[in-house]
Amino acid sequence: DRFMEVWNIVFTQFNNDGHGNYTKLIQKNIDTGMGLERLAVAVQDVDSLFDVDTLFALTEHVGEITGTKYKEDPKKDISIRIITDHIRSVTFMISDGIMPSNNGRGYVLRRLLRRAARHGRLLGVHGTFLARLAETVIETSKDGYPELEEKKEVILRVITEEENKFNRTIDQGLEILRDEIAEVKAQGGNVLSGENAFRLYDTYGFPRDLTEEILEESGLTMDADGFDAAMKNQRETARNARKATNYMGKDQTIYDEVDPALKTAFVGYGRTENESEISVLISKSLDDASDFGAMEETLEEGETGAIIVPETVFYATMGGQESDRGLIEGPEGLFRVKEAMHLTGGTVAHVGTVESGSFTKGDKVILKADRDNRENTCENHSATHLLQKALRVVLGTHVEQAGSLNNADRLRFDFTHFQAMSAEEIAKVEELVNEEIRAALPVVTKEMSVDEARKLGAMALFGEKYGSVVRVVSMGDFSIELCGGTHVGNTRDIGTFKILSESGISAGVRRIEAITGDRVLAYYKRLENELRETAAQLKTSPQELKNRIRSLQDELKRTQSENEELKAKIAAKEAKDVLGSAETVGDFRILAKKVQGMSADEMRTLSDTLKDQLGDGLIVLASVNGGAVTLLAAATDGAVKRGAHAGNIIKAIAPLVKGGGGGRPNFAQAGGKDSSGVEAAFAKAREVFTEQIG
Repeated sequence: DRFMEVWNIVFTQFNNDGHGNYTKLIQKNIDTGMGLERLAVAVQDVDSLFDVDTLFALTEHVGEITGTKYKEDPKKDISIRIITDHIRSVTFMISDGIMPSNNGRGYVLRRLLRRAARHGRLLGVHGTFLARLAETVIETSKDGYPELEEKKEVILRVITEEENKFNRTIDQGLEILRDEIAEVKAQGGNVLSGENAFRLYDTYGFPRDLTEEILEESGLTMDADGFDAAMKNQRETARNARKATNYMGKDQTIYDEVDPALKTAFVGYGRTENESEISVLISKSLDDASDFGAMEETLEEGETGAIIVPETVFYATMGGQESDRGLIEGPEGLFRVKEAMHLTGGTVAHVGTVESGSFTKGDKVILKADRDNRENTCENHSATHLLQKALRVVLGTHVEQAGSLNNADRLRFDFTHFQAMSAEEIAKVEELVNEEIRAALPVVTKEMSVDEARKLGAMALFGEKYGSVVRVVSMGDFSIELCGGTHVGNTRDIGTFKILSESGISAGVRRIEAITGDRVLAYYKRLENELRETAAQLKTSPQELKNRIRSLQDELKRTQSENEELKAKIAAKEAKDVLGSAETVGDFRILAKKVQGMSADEMRTLSDTLKDQLGDGLIVLASVNGGAVTLLAAATDGAVKRGAHAGNIIKAIAPLVKGGGGGRPNFAQAGGKDSSGVEAAFAKAREVFTEQIG
């Protein structure tokens, strides 16, 4: 501890293929490891990063919000440091376009944010607080990172929504834990199994220490050894799964063995056919992931695998655009390309099946990408660029791409936004895109440096990596973006644009699915046919369908009204039949009765009728449907005034039918799954009610 490492030189020179083989990197580098803040700790002569001037304001703000002071309580200091570190990371990650999700870097973001929120709870904070800390991060860092201020609204909204979601998760976990505690006590035990505690932690994100604290308050303990065993088992499972995967998390295959020095140049901009020579042949099943594959000298008819050539017109899946499909013709064979995919180092594998004849390494071949498939994909991809700009015009400049998919059938566009789009907003976006299509904007592509592209105002698509020279796609003055994909020559080639759906996929991320060109005509044709079929089923014409539906709705309302009247009559009859079994408890009456096959609504109607005729007291009803049990408790006003509480009665009796629930003093419900406990629940209800009215 006398020394702090400031400079640790690492020479990065080789690539390890995972099998002990090292190849020299084309671009070697030296990593000094000397971060600016690590140096600041030394220069400012402080104990840690959290005492550096740039972070001290944030650490102090954490203390203000949580009512704690840094360096007074070592245990609380841990939480303060975690919150300080994590909220700063979260703020910068969101500014870089990362959104919370259940996988990849989005999952890292979510875990950081939730861990910070949890430590806030440990320090006594209830409700949301992280967005207030993010404001301090933005204020103290915006001079060096102006994008933080530009994206402030996005950052604060994402953090608030995600924190609210986590708070609901915690509340859900508390509800489940309460049920687990009730079940342990009902069985006469005093230890929660480690497996159940781990499920709360793993599935619901419920912290272990919070579980232990709540159990202690309830007079129970947790099987710590069982929890640790479940944790160890999960880690070993994950570790074993990783052993069989490559650095991208995918199953290792023969594709990882292809020499990265081999390159495949894409020569398919503006054309769909070229001649080249086979440099690599691979045999591998297209469906069996366990088939590692093998390098081959020949591929015969019926075999599946991949062909690699130095030049191709097949666009390989990248940047949200799905690959081309088509044919490779050889001197003695025909190969059907199902997919073109990028391998490590800039190689493209044409994956598919030999339909006839055979192929040999070194063969001269003609590659033919499917022209119709390419053109349809281009229409959808170009429409995606118009869509992104239209969304920024209609919704605001906070909109950024968070993922996309373009193929011959449709386009899918994920973007940052915090609420569902209104019908009017969707209509405006759709019309704006169609206006630019009708404007017949020329689609121009140019290669230039990244700096030149930025000066033009070109937008970079989320998740793409760009070199020093980039490809800029312009559609008039309306849209300018960096993109390596294929596009139409003029926006009029898109034909028309139609949004099919708009939905939320995660906190702060929305998704639009749309179609273009001939697919729009096919869509309306399908709708027209469905309209005719629906009208025929309702024995009317498409023109009169609206009036026919209105007439049926009126008829349904009348029927529902008649049903309600009938239910009331049935309830009154049921009430007369069951009132005779009511018992007297002091000045009150208690009625506990099984009512077979009733729904929750029907039970409520019956309880209201019974309350009018019972006098002051308590009604407890149980309905069994299959294996499910519904419990209902209703207390009269007079009973409530004397201390009766239906919600507490339900909480006491629900565990006896292996269920849970609650409610107000005058009315409560619960669900359960053990009908054998109904009589015991009735007995418990009498006992609790007697204690309450005392």
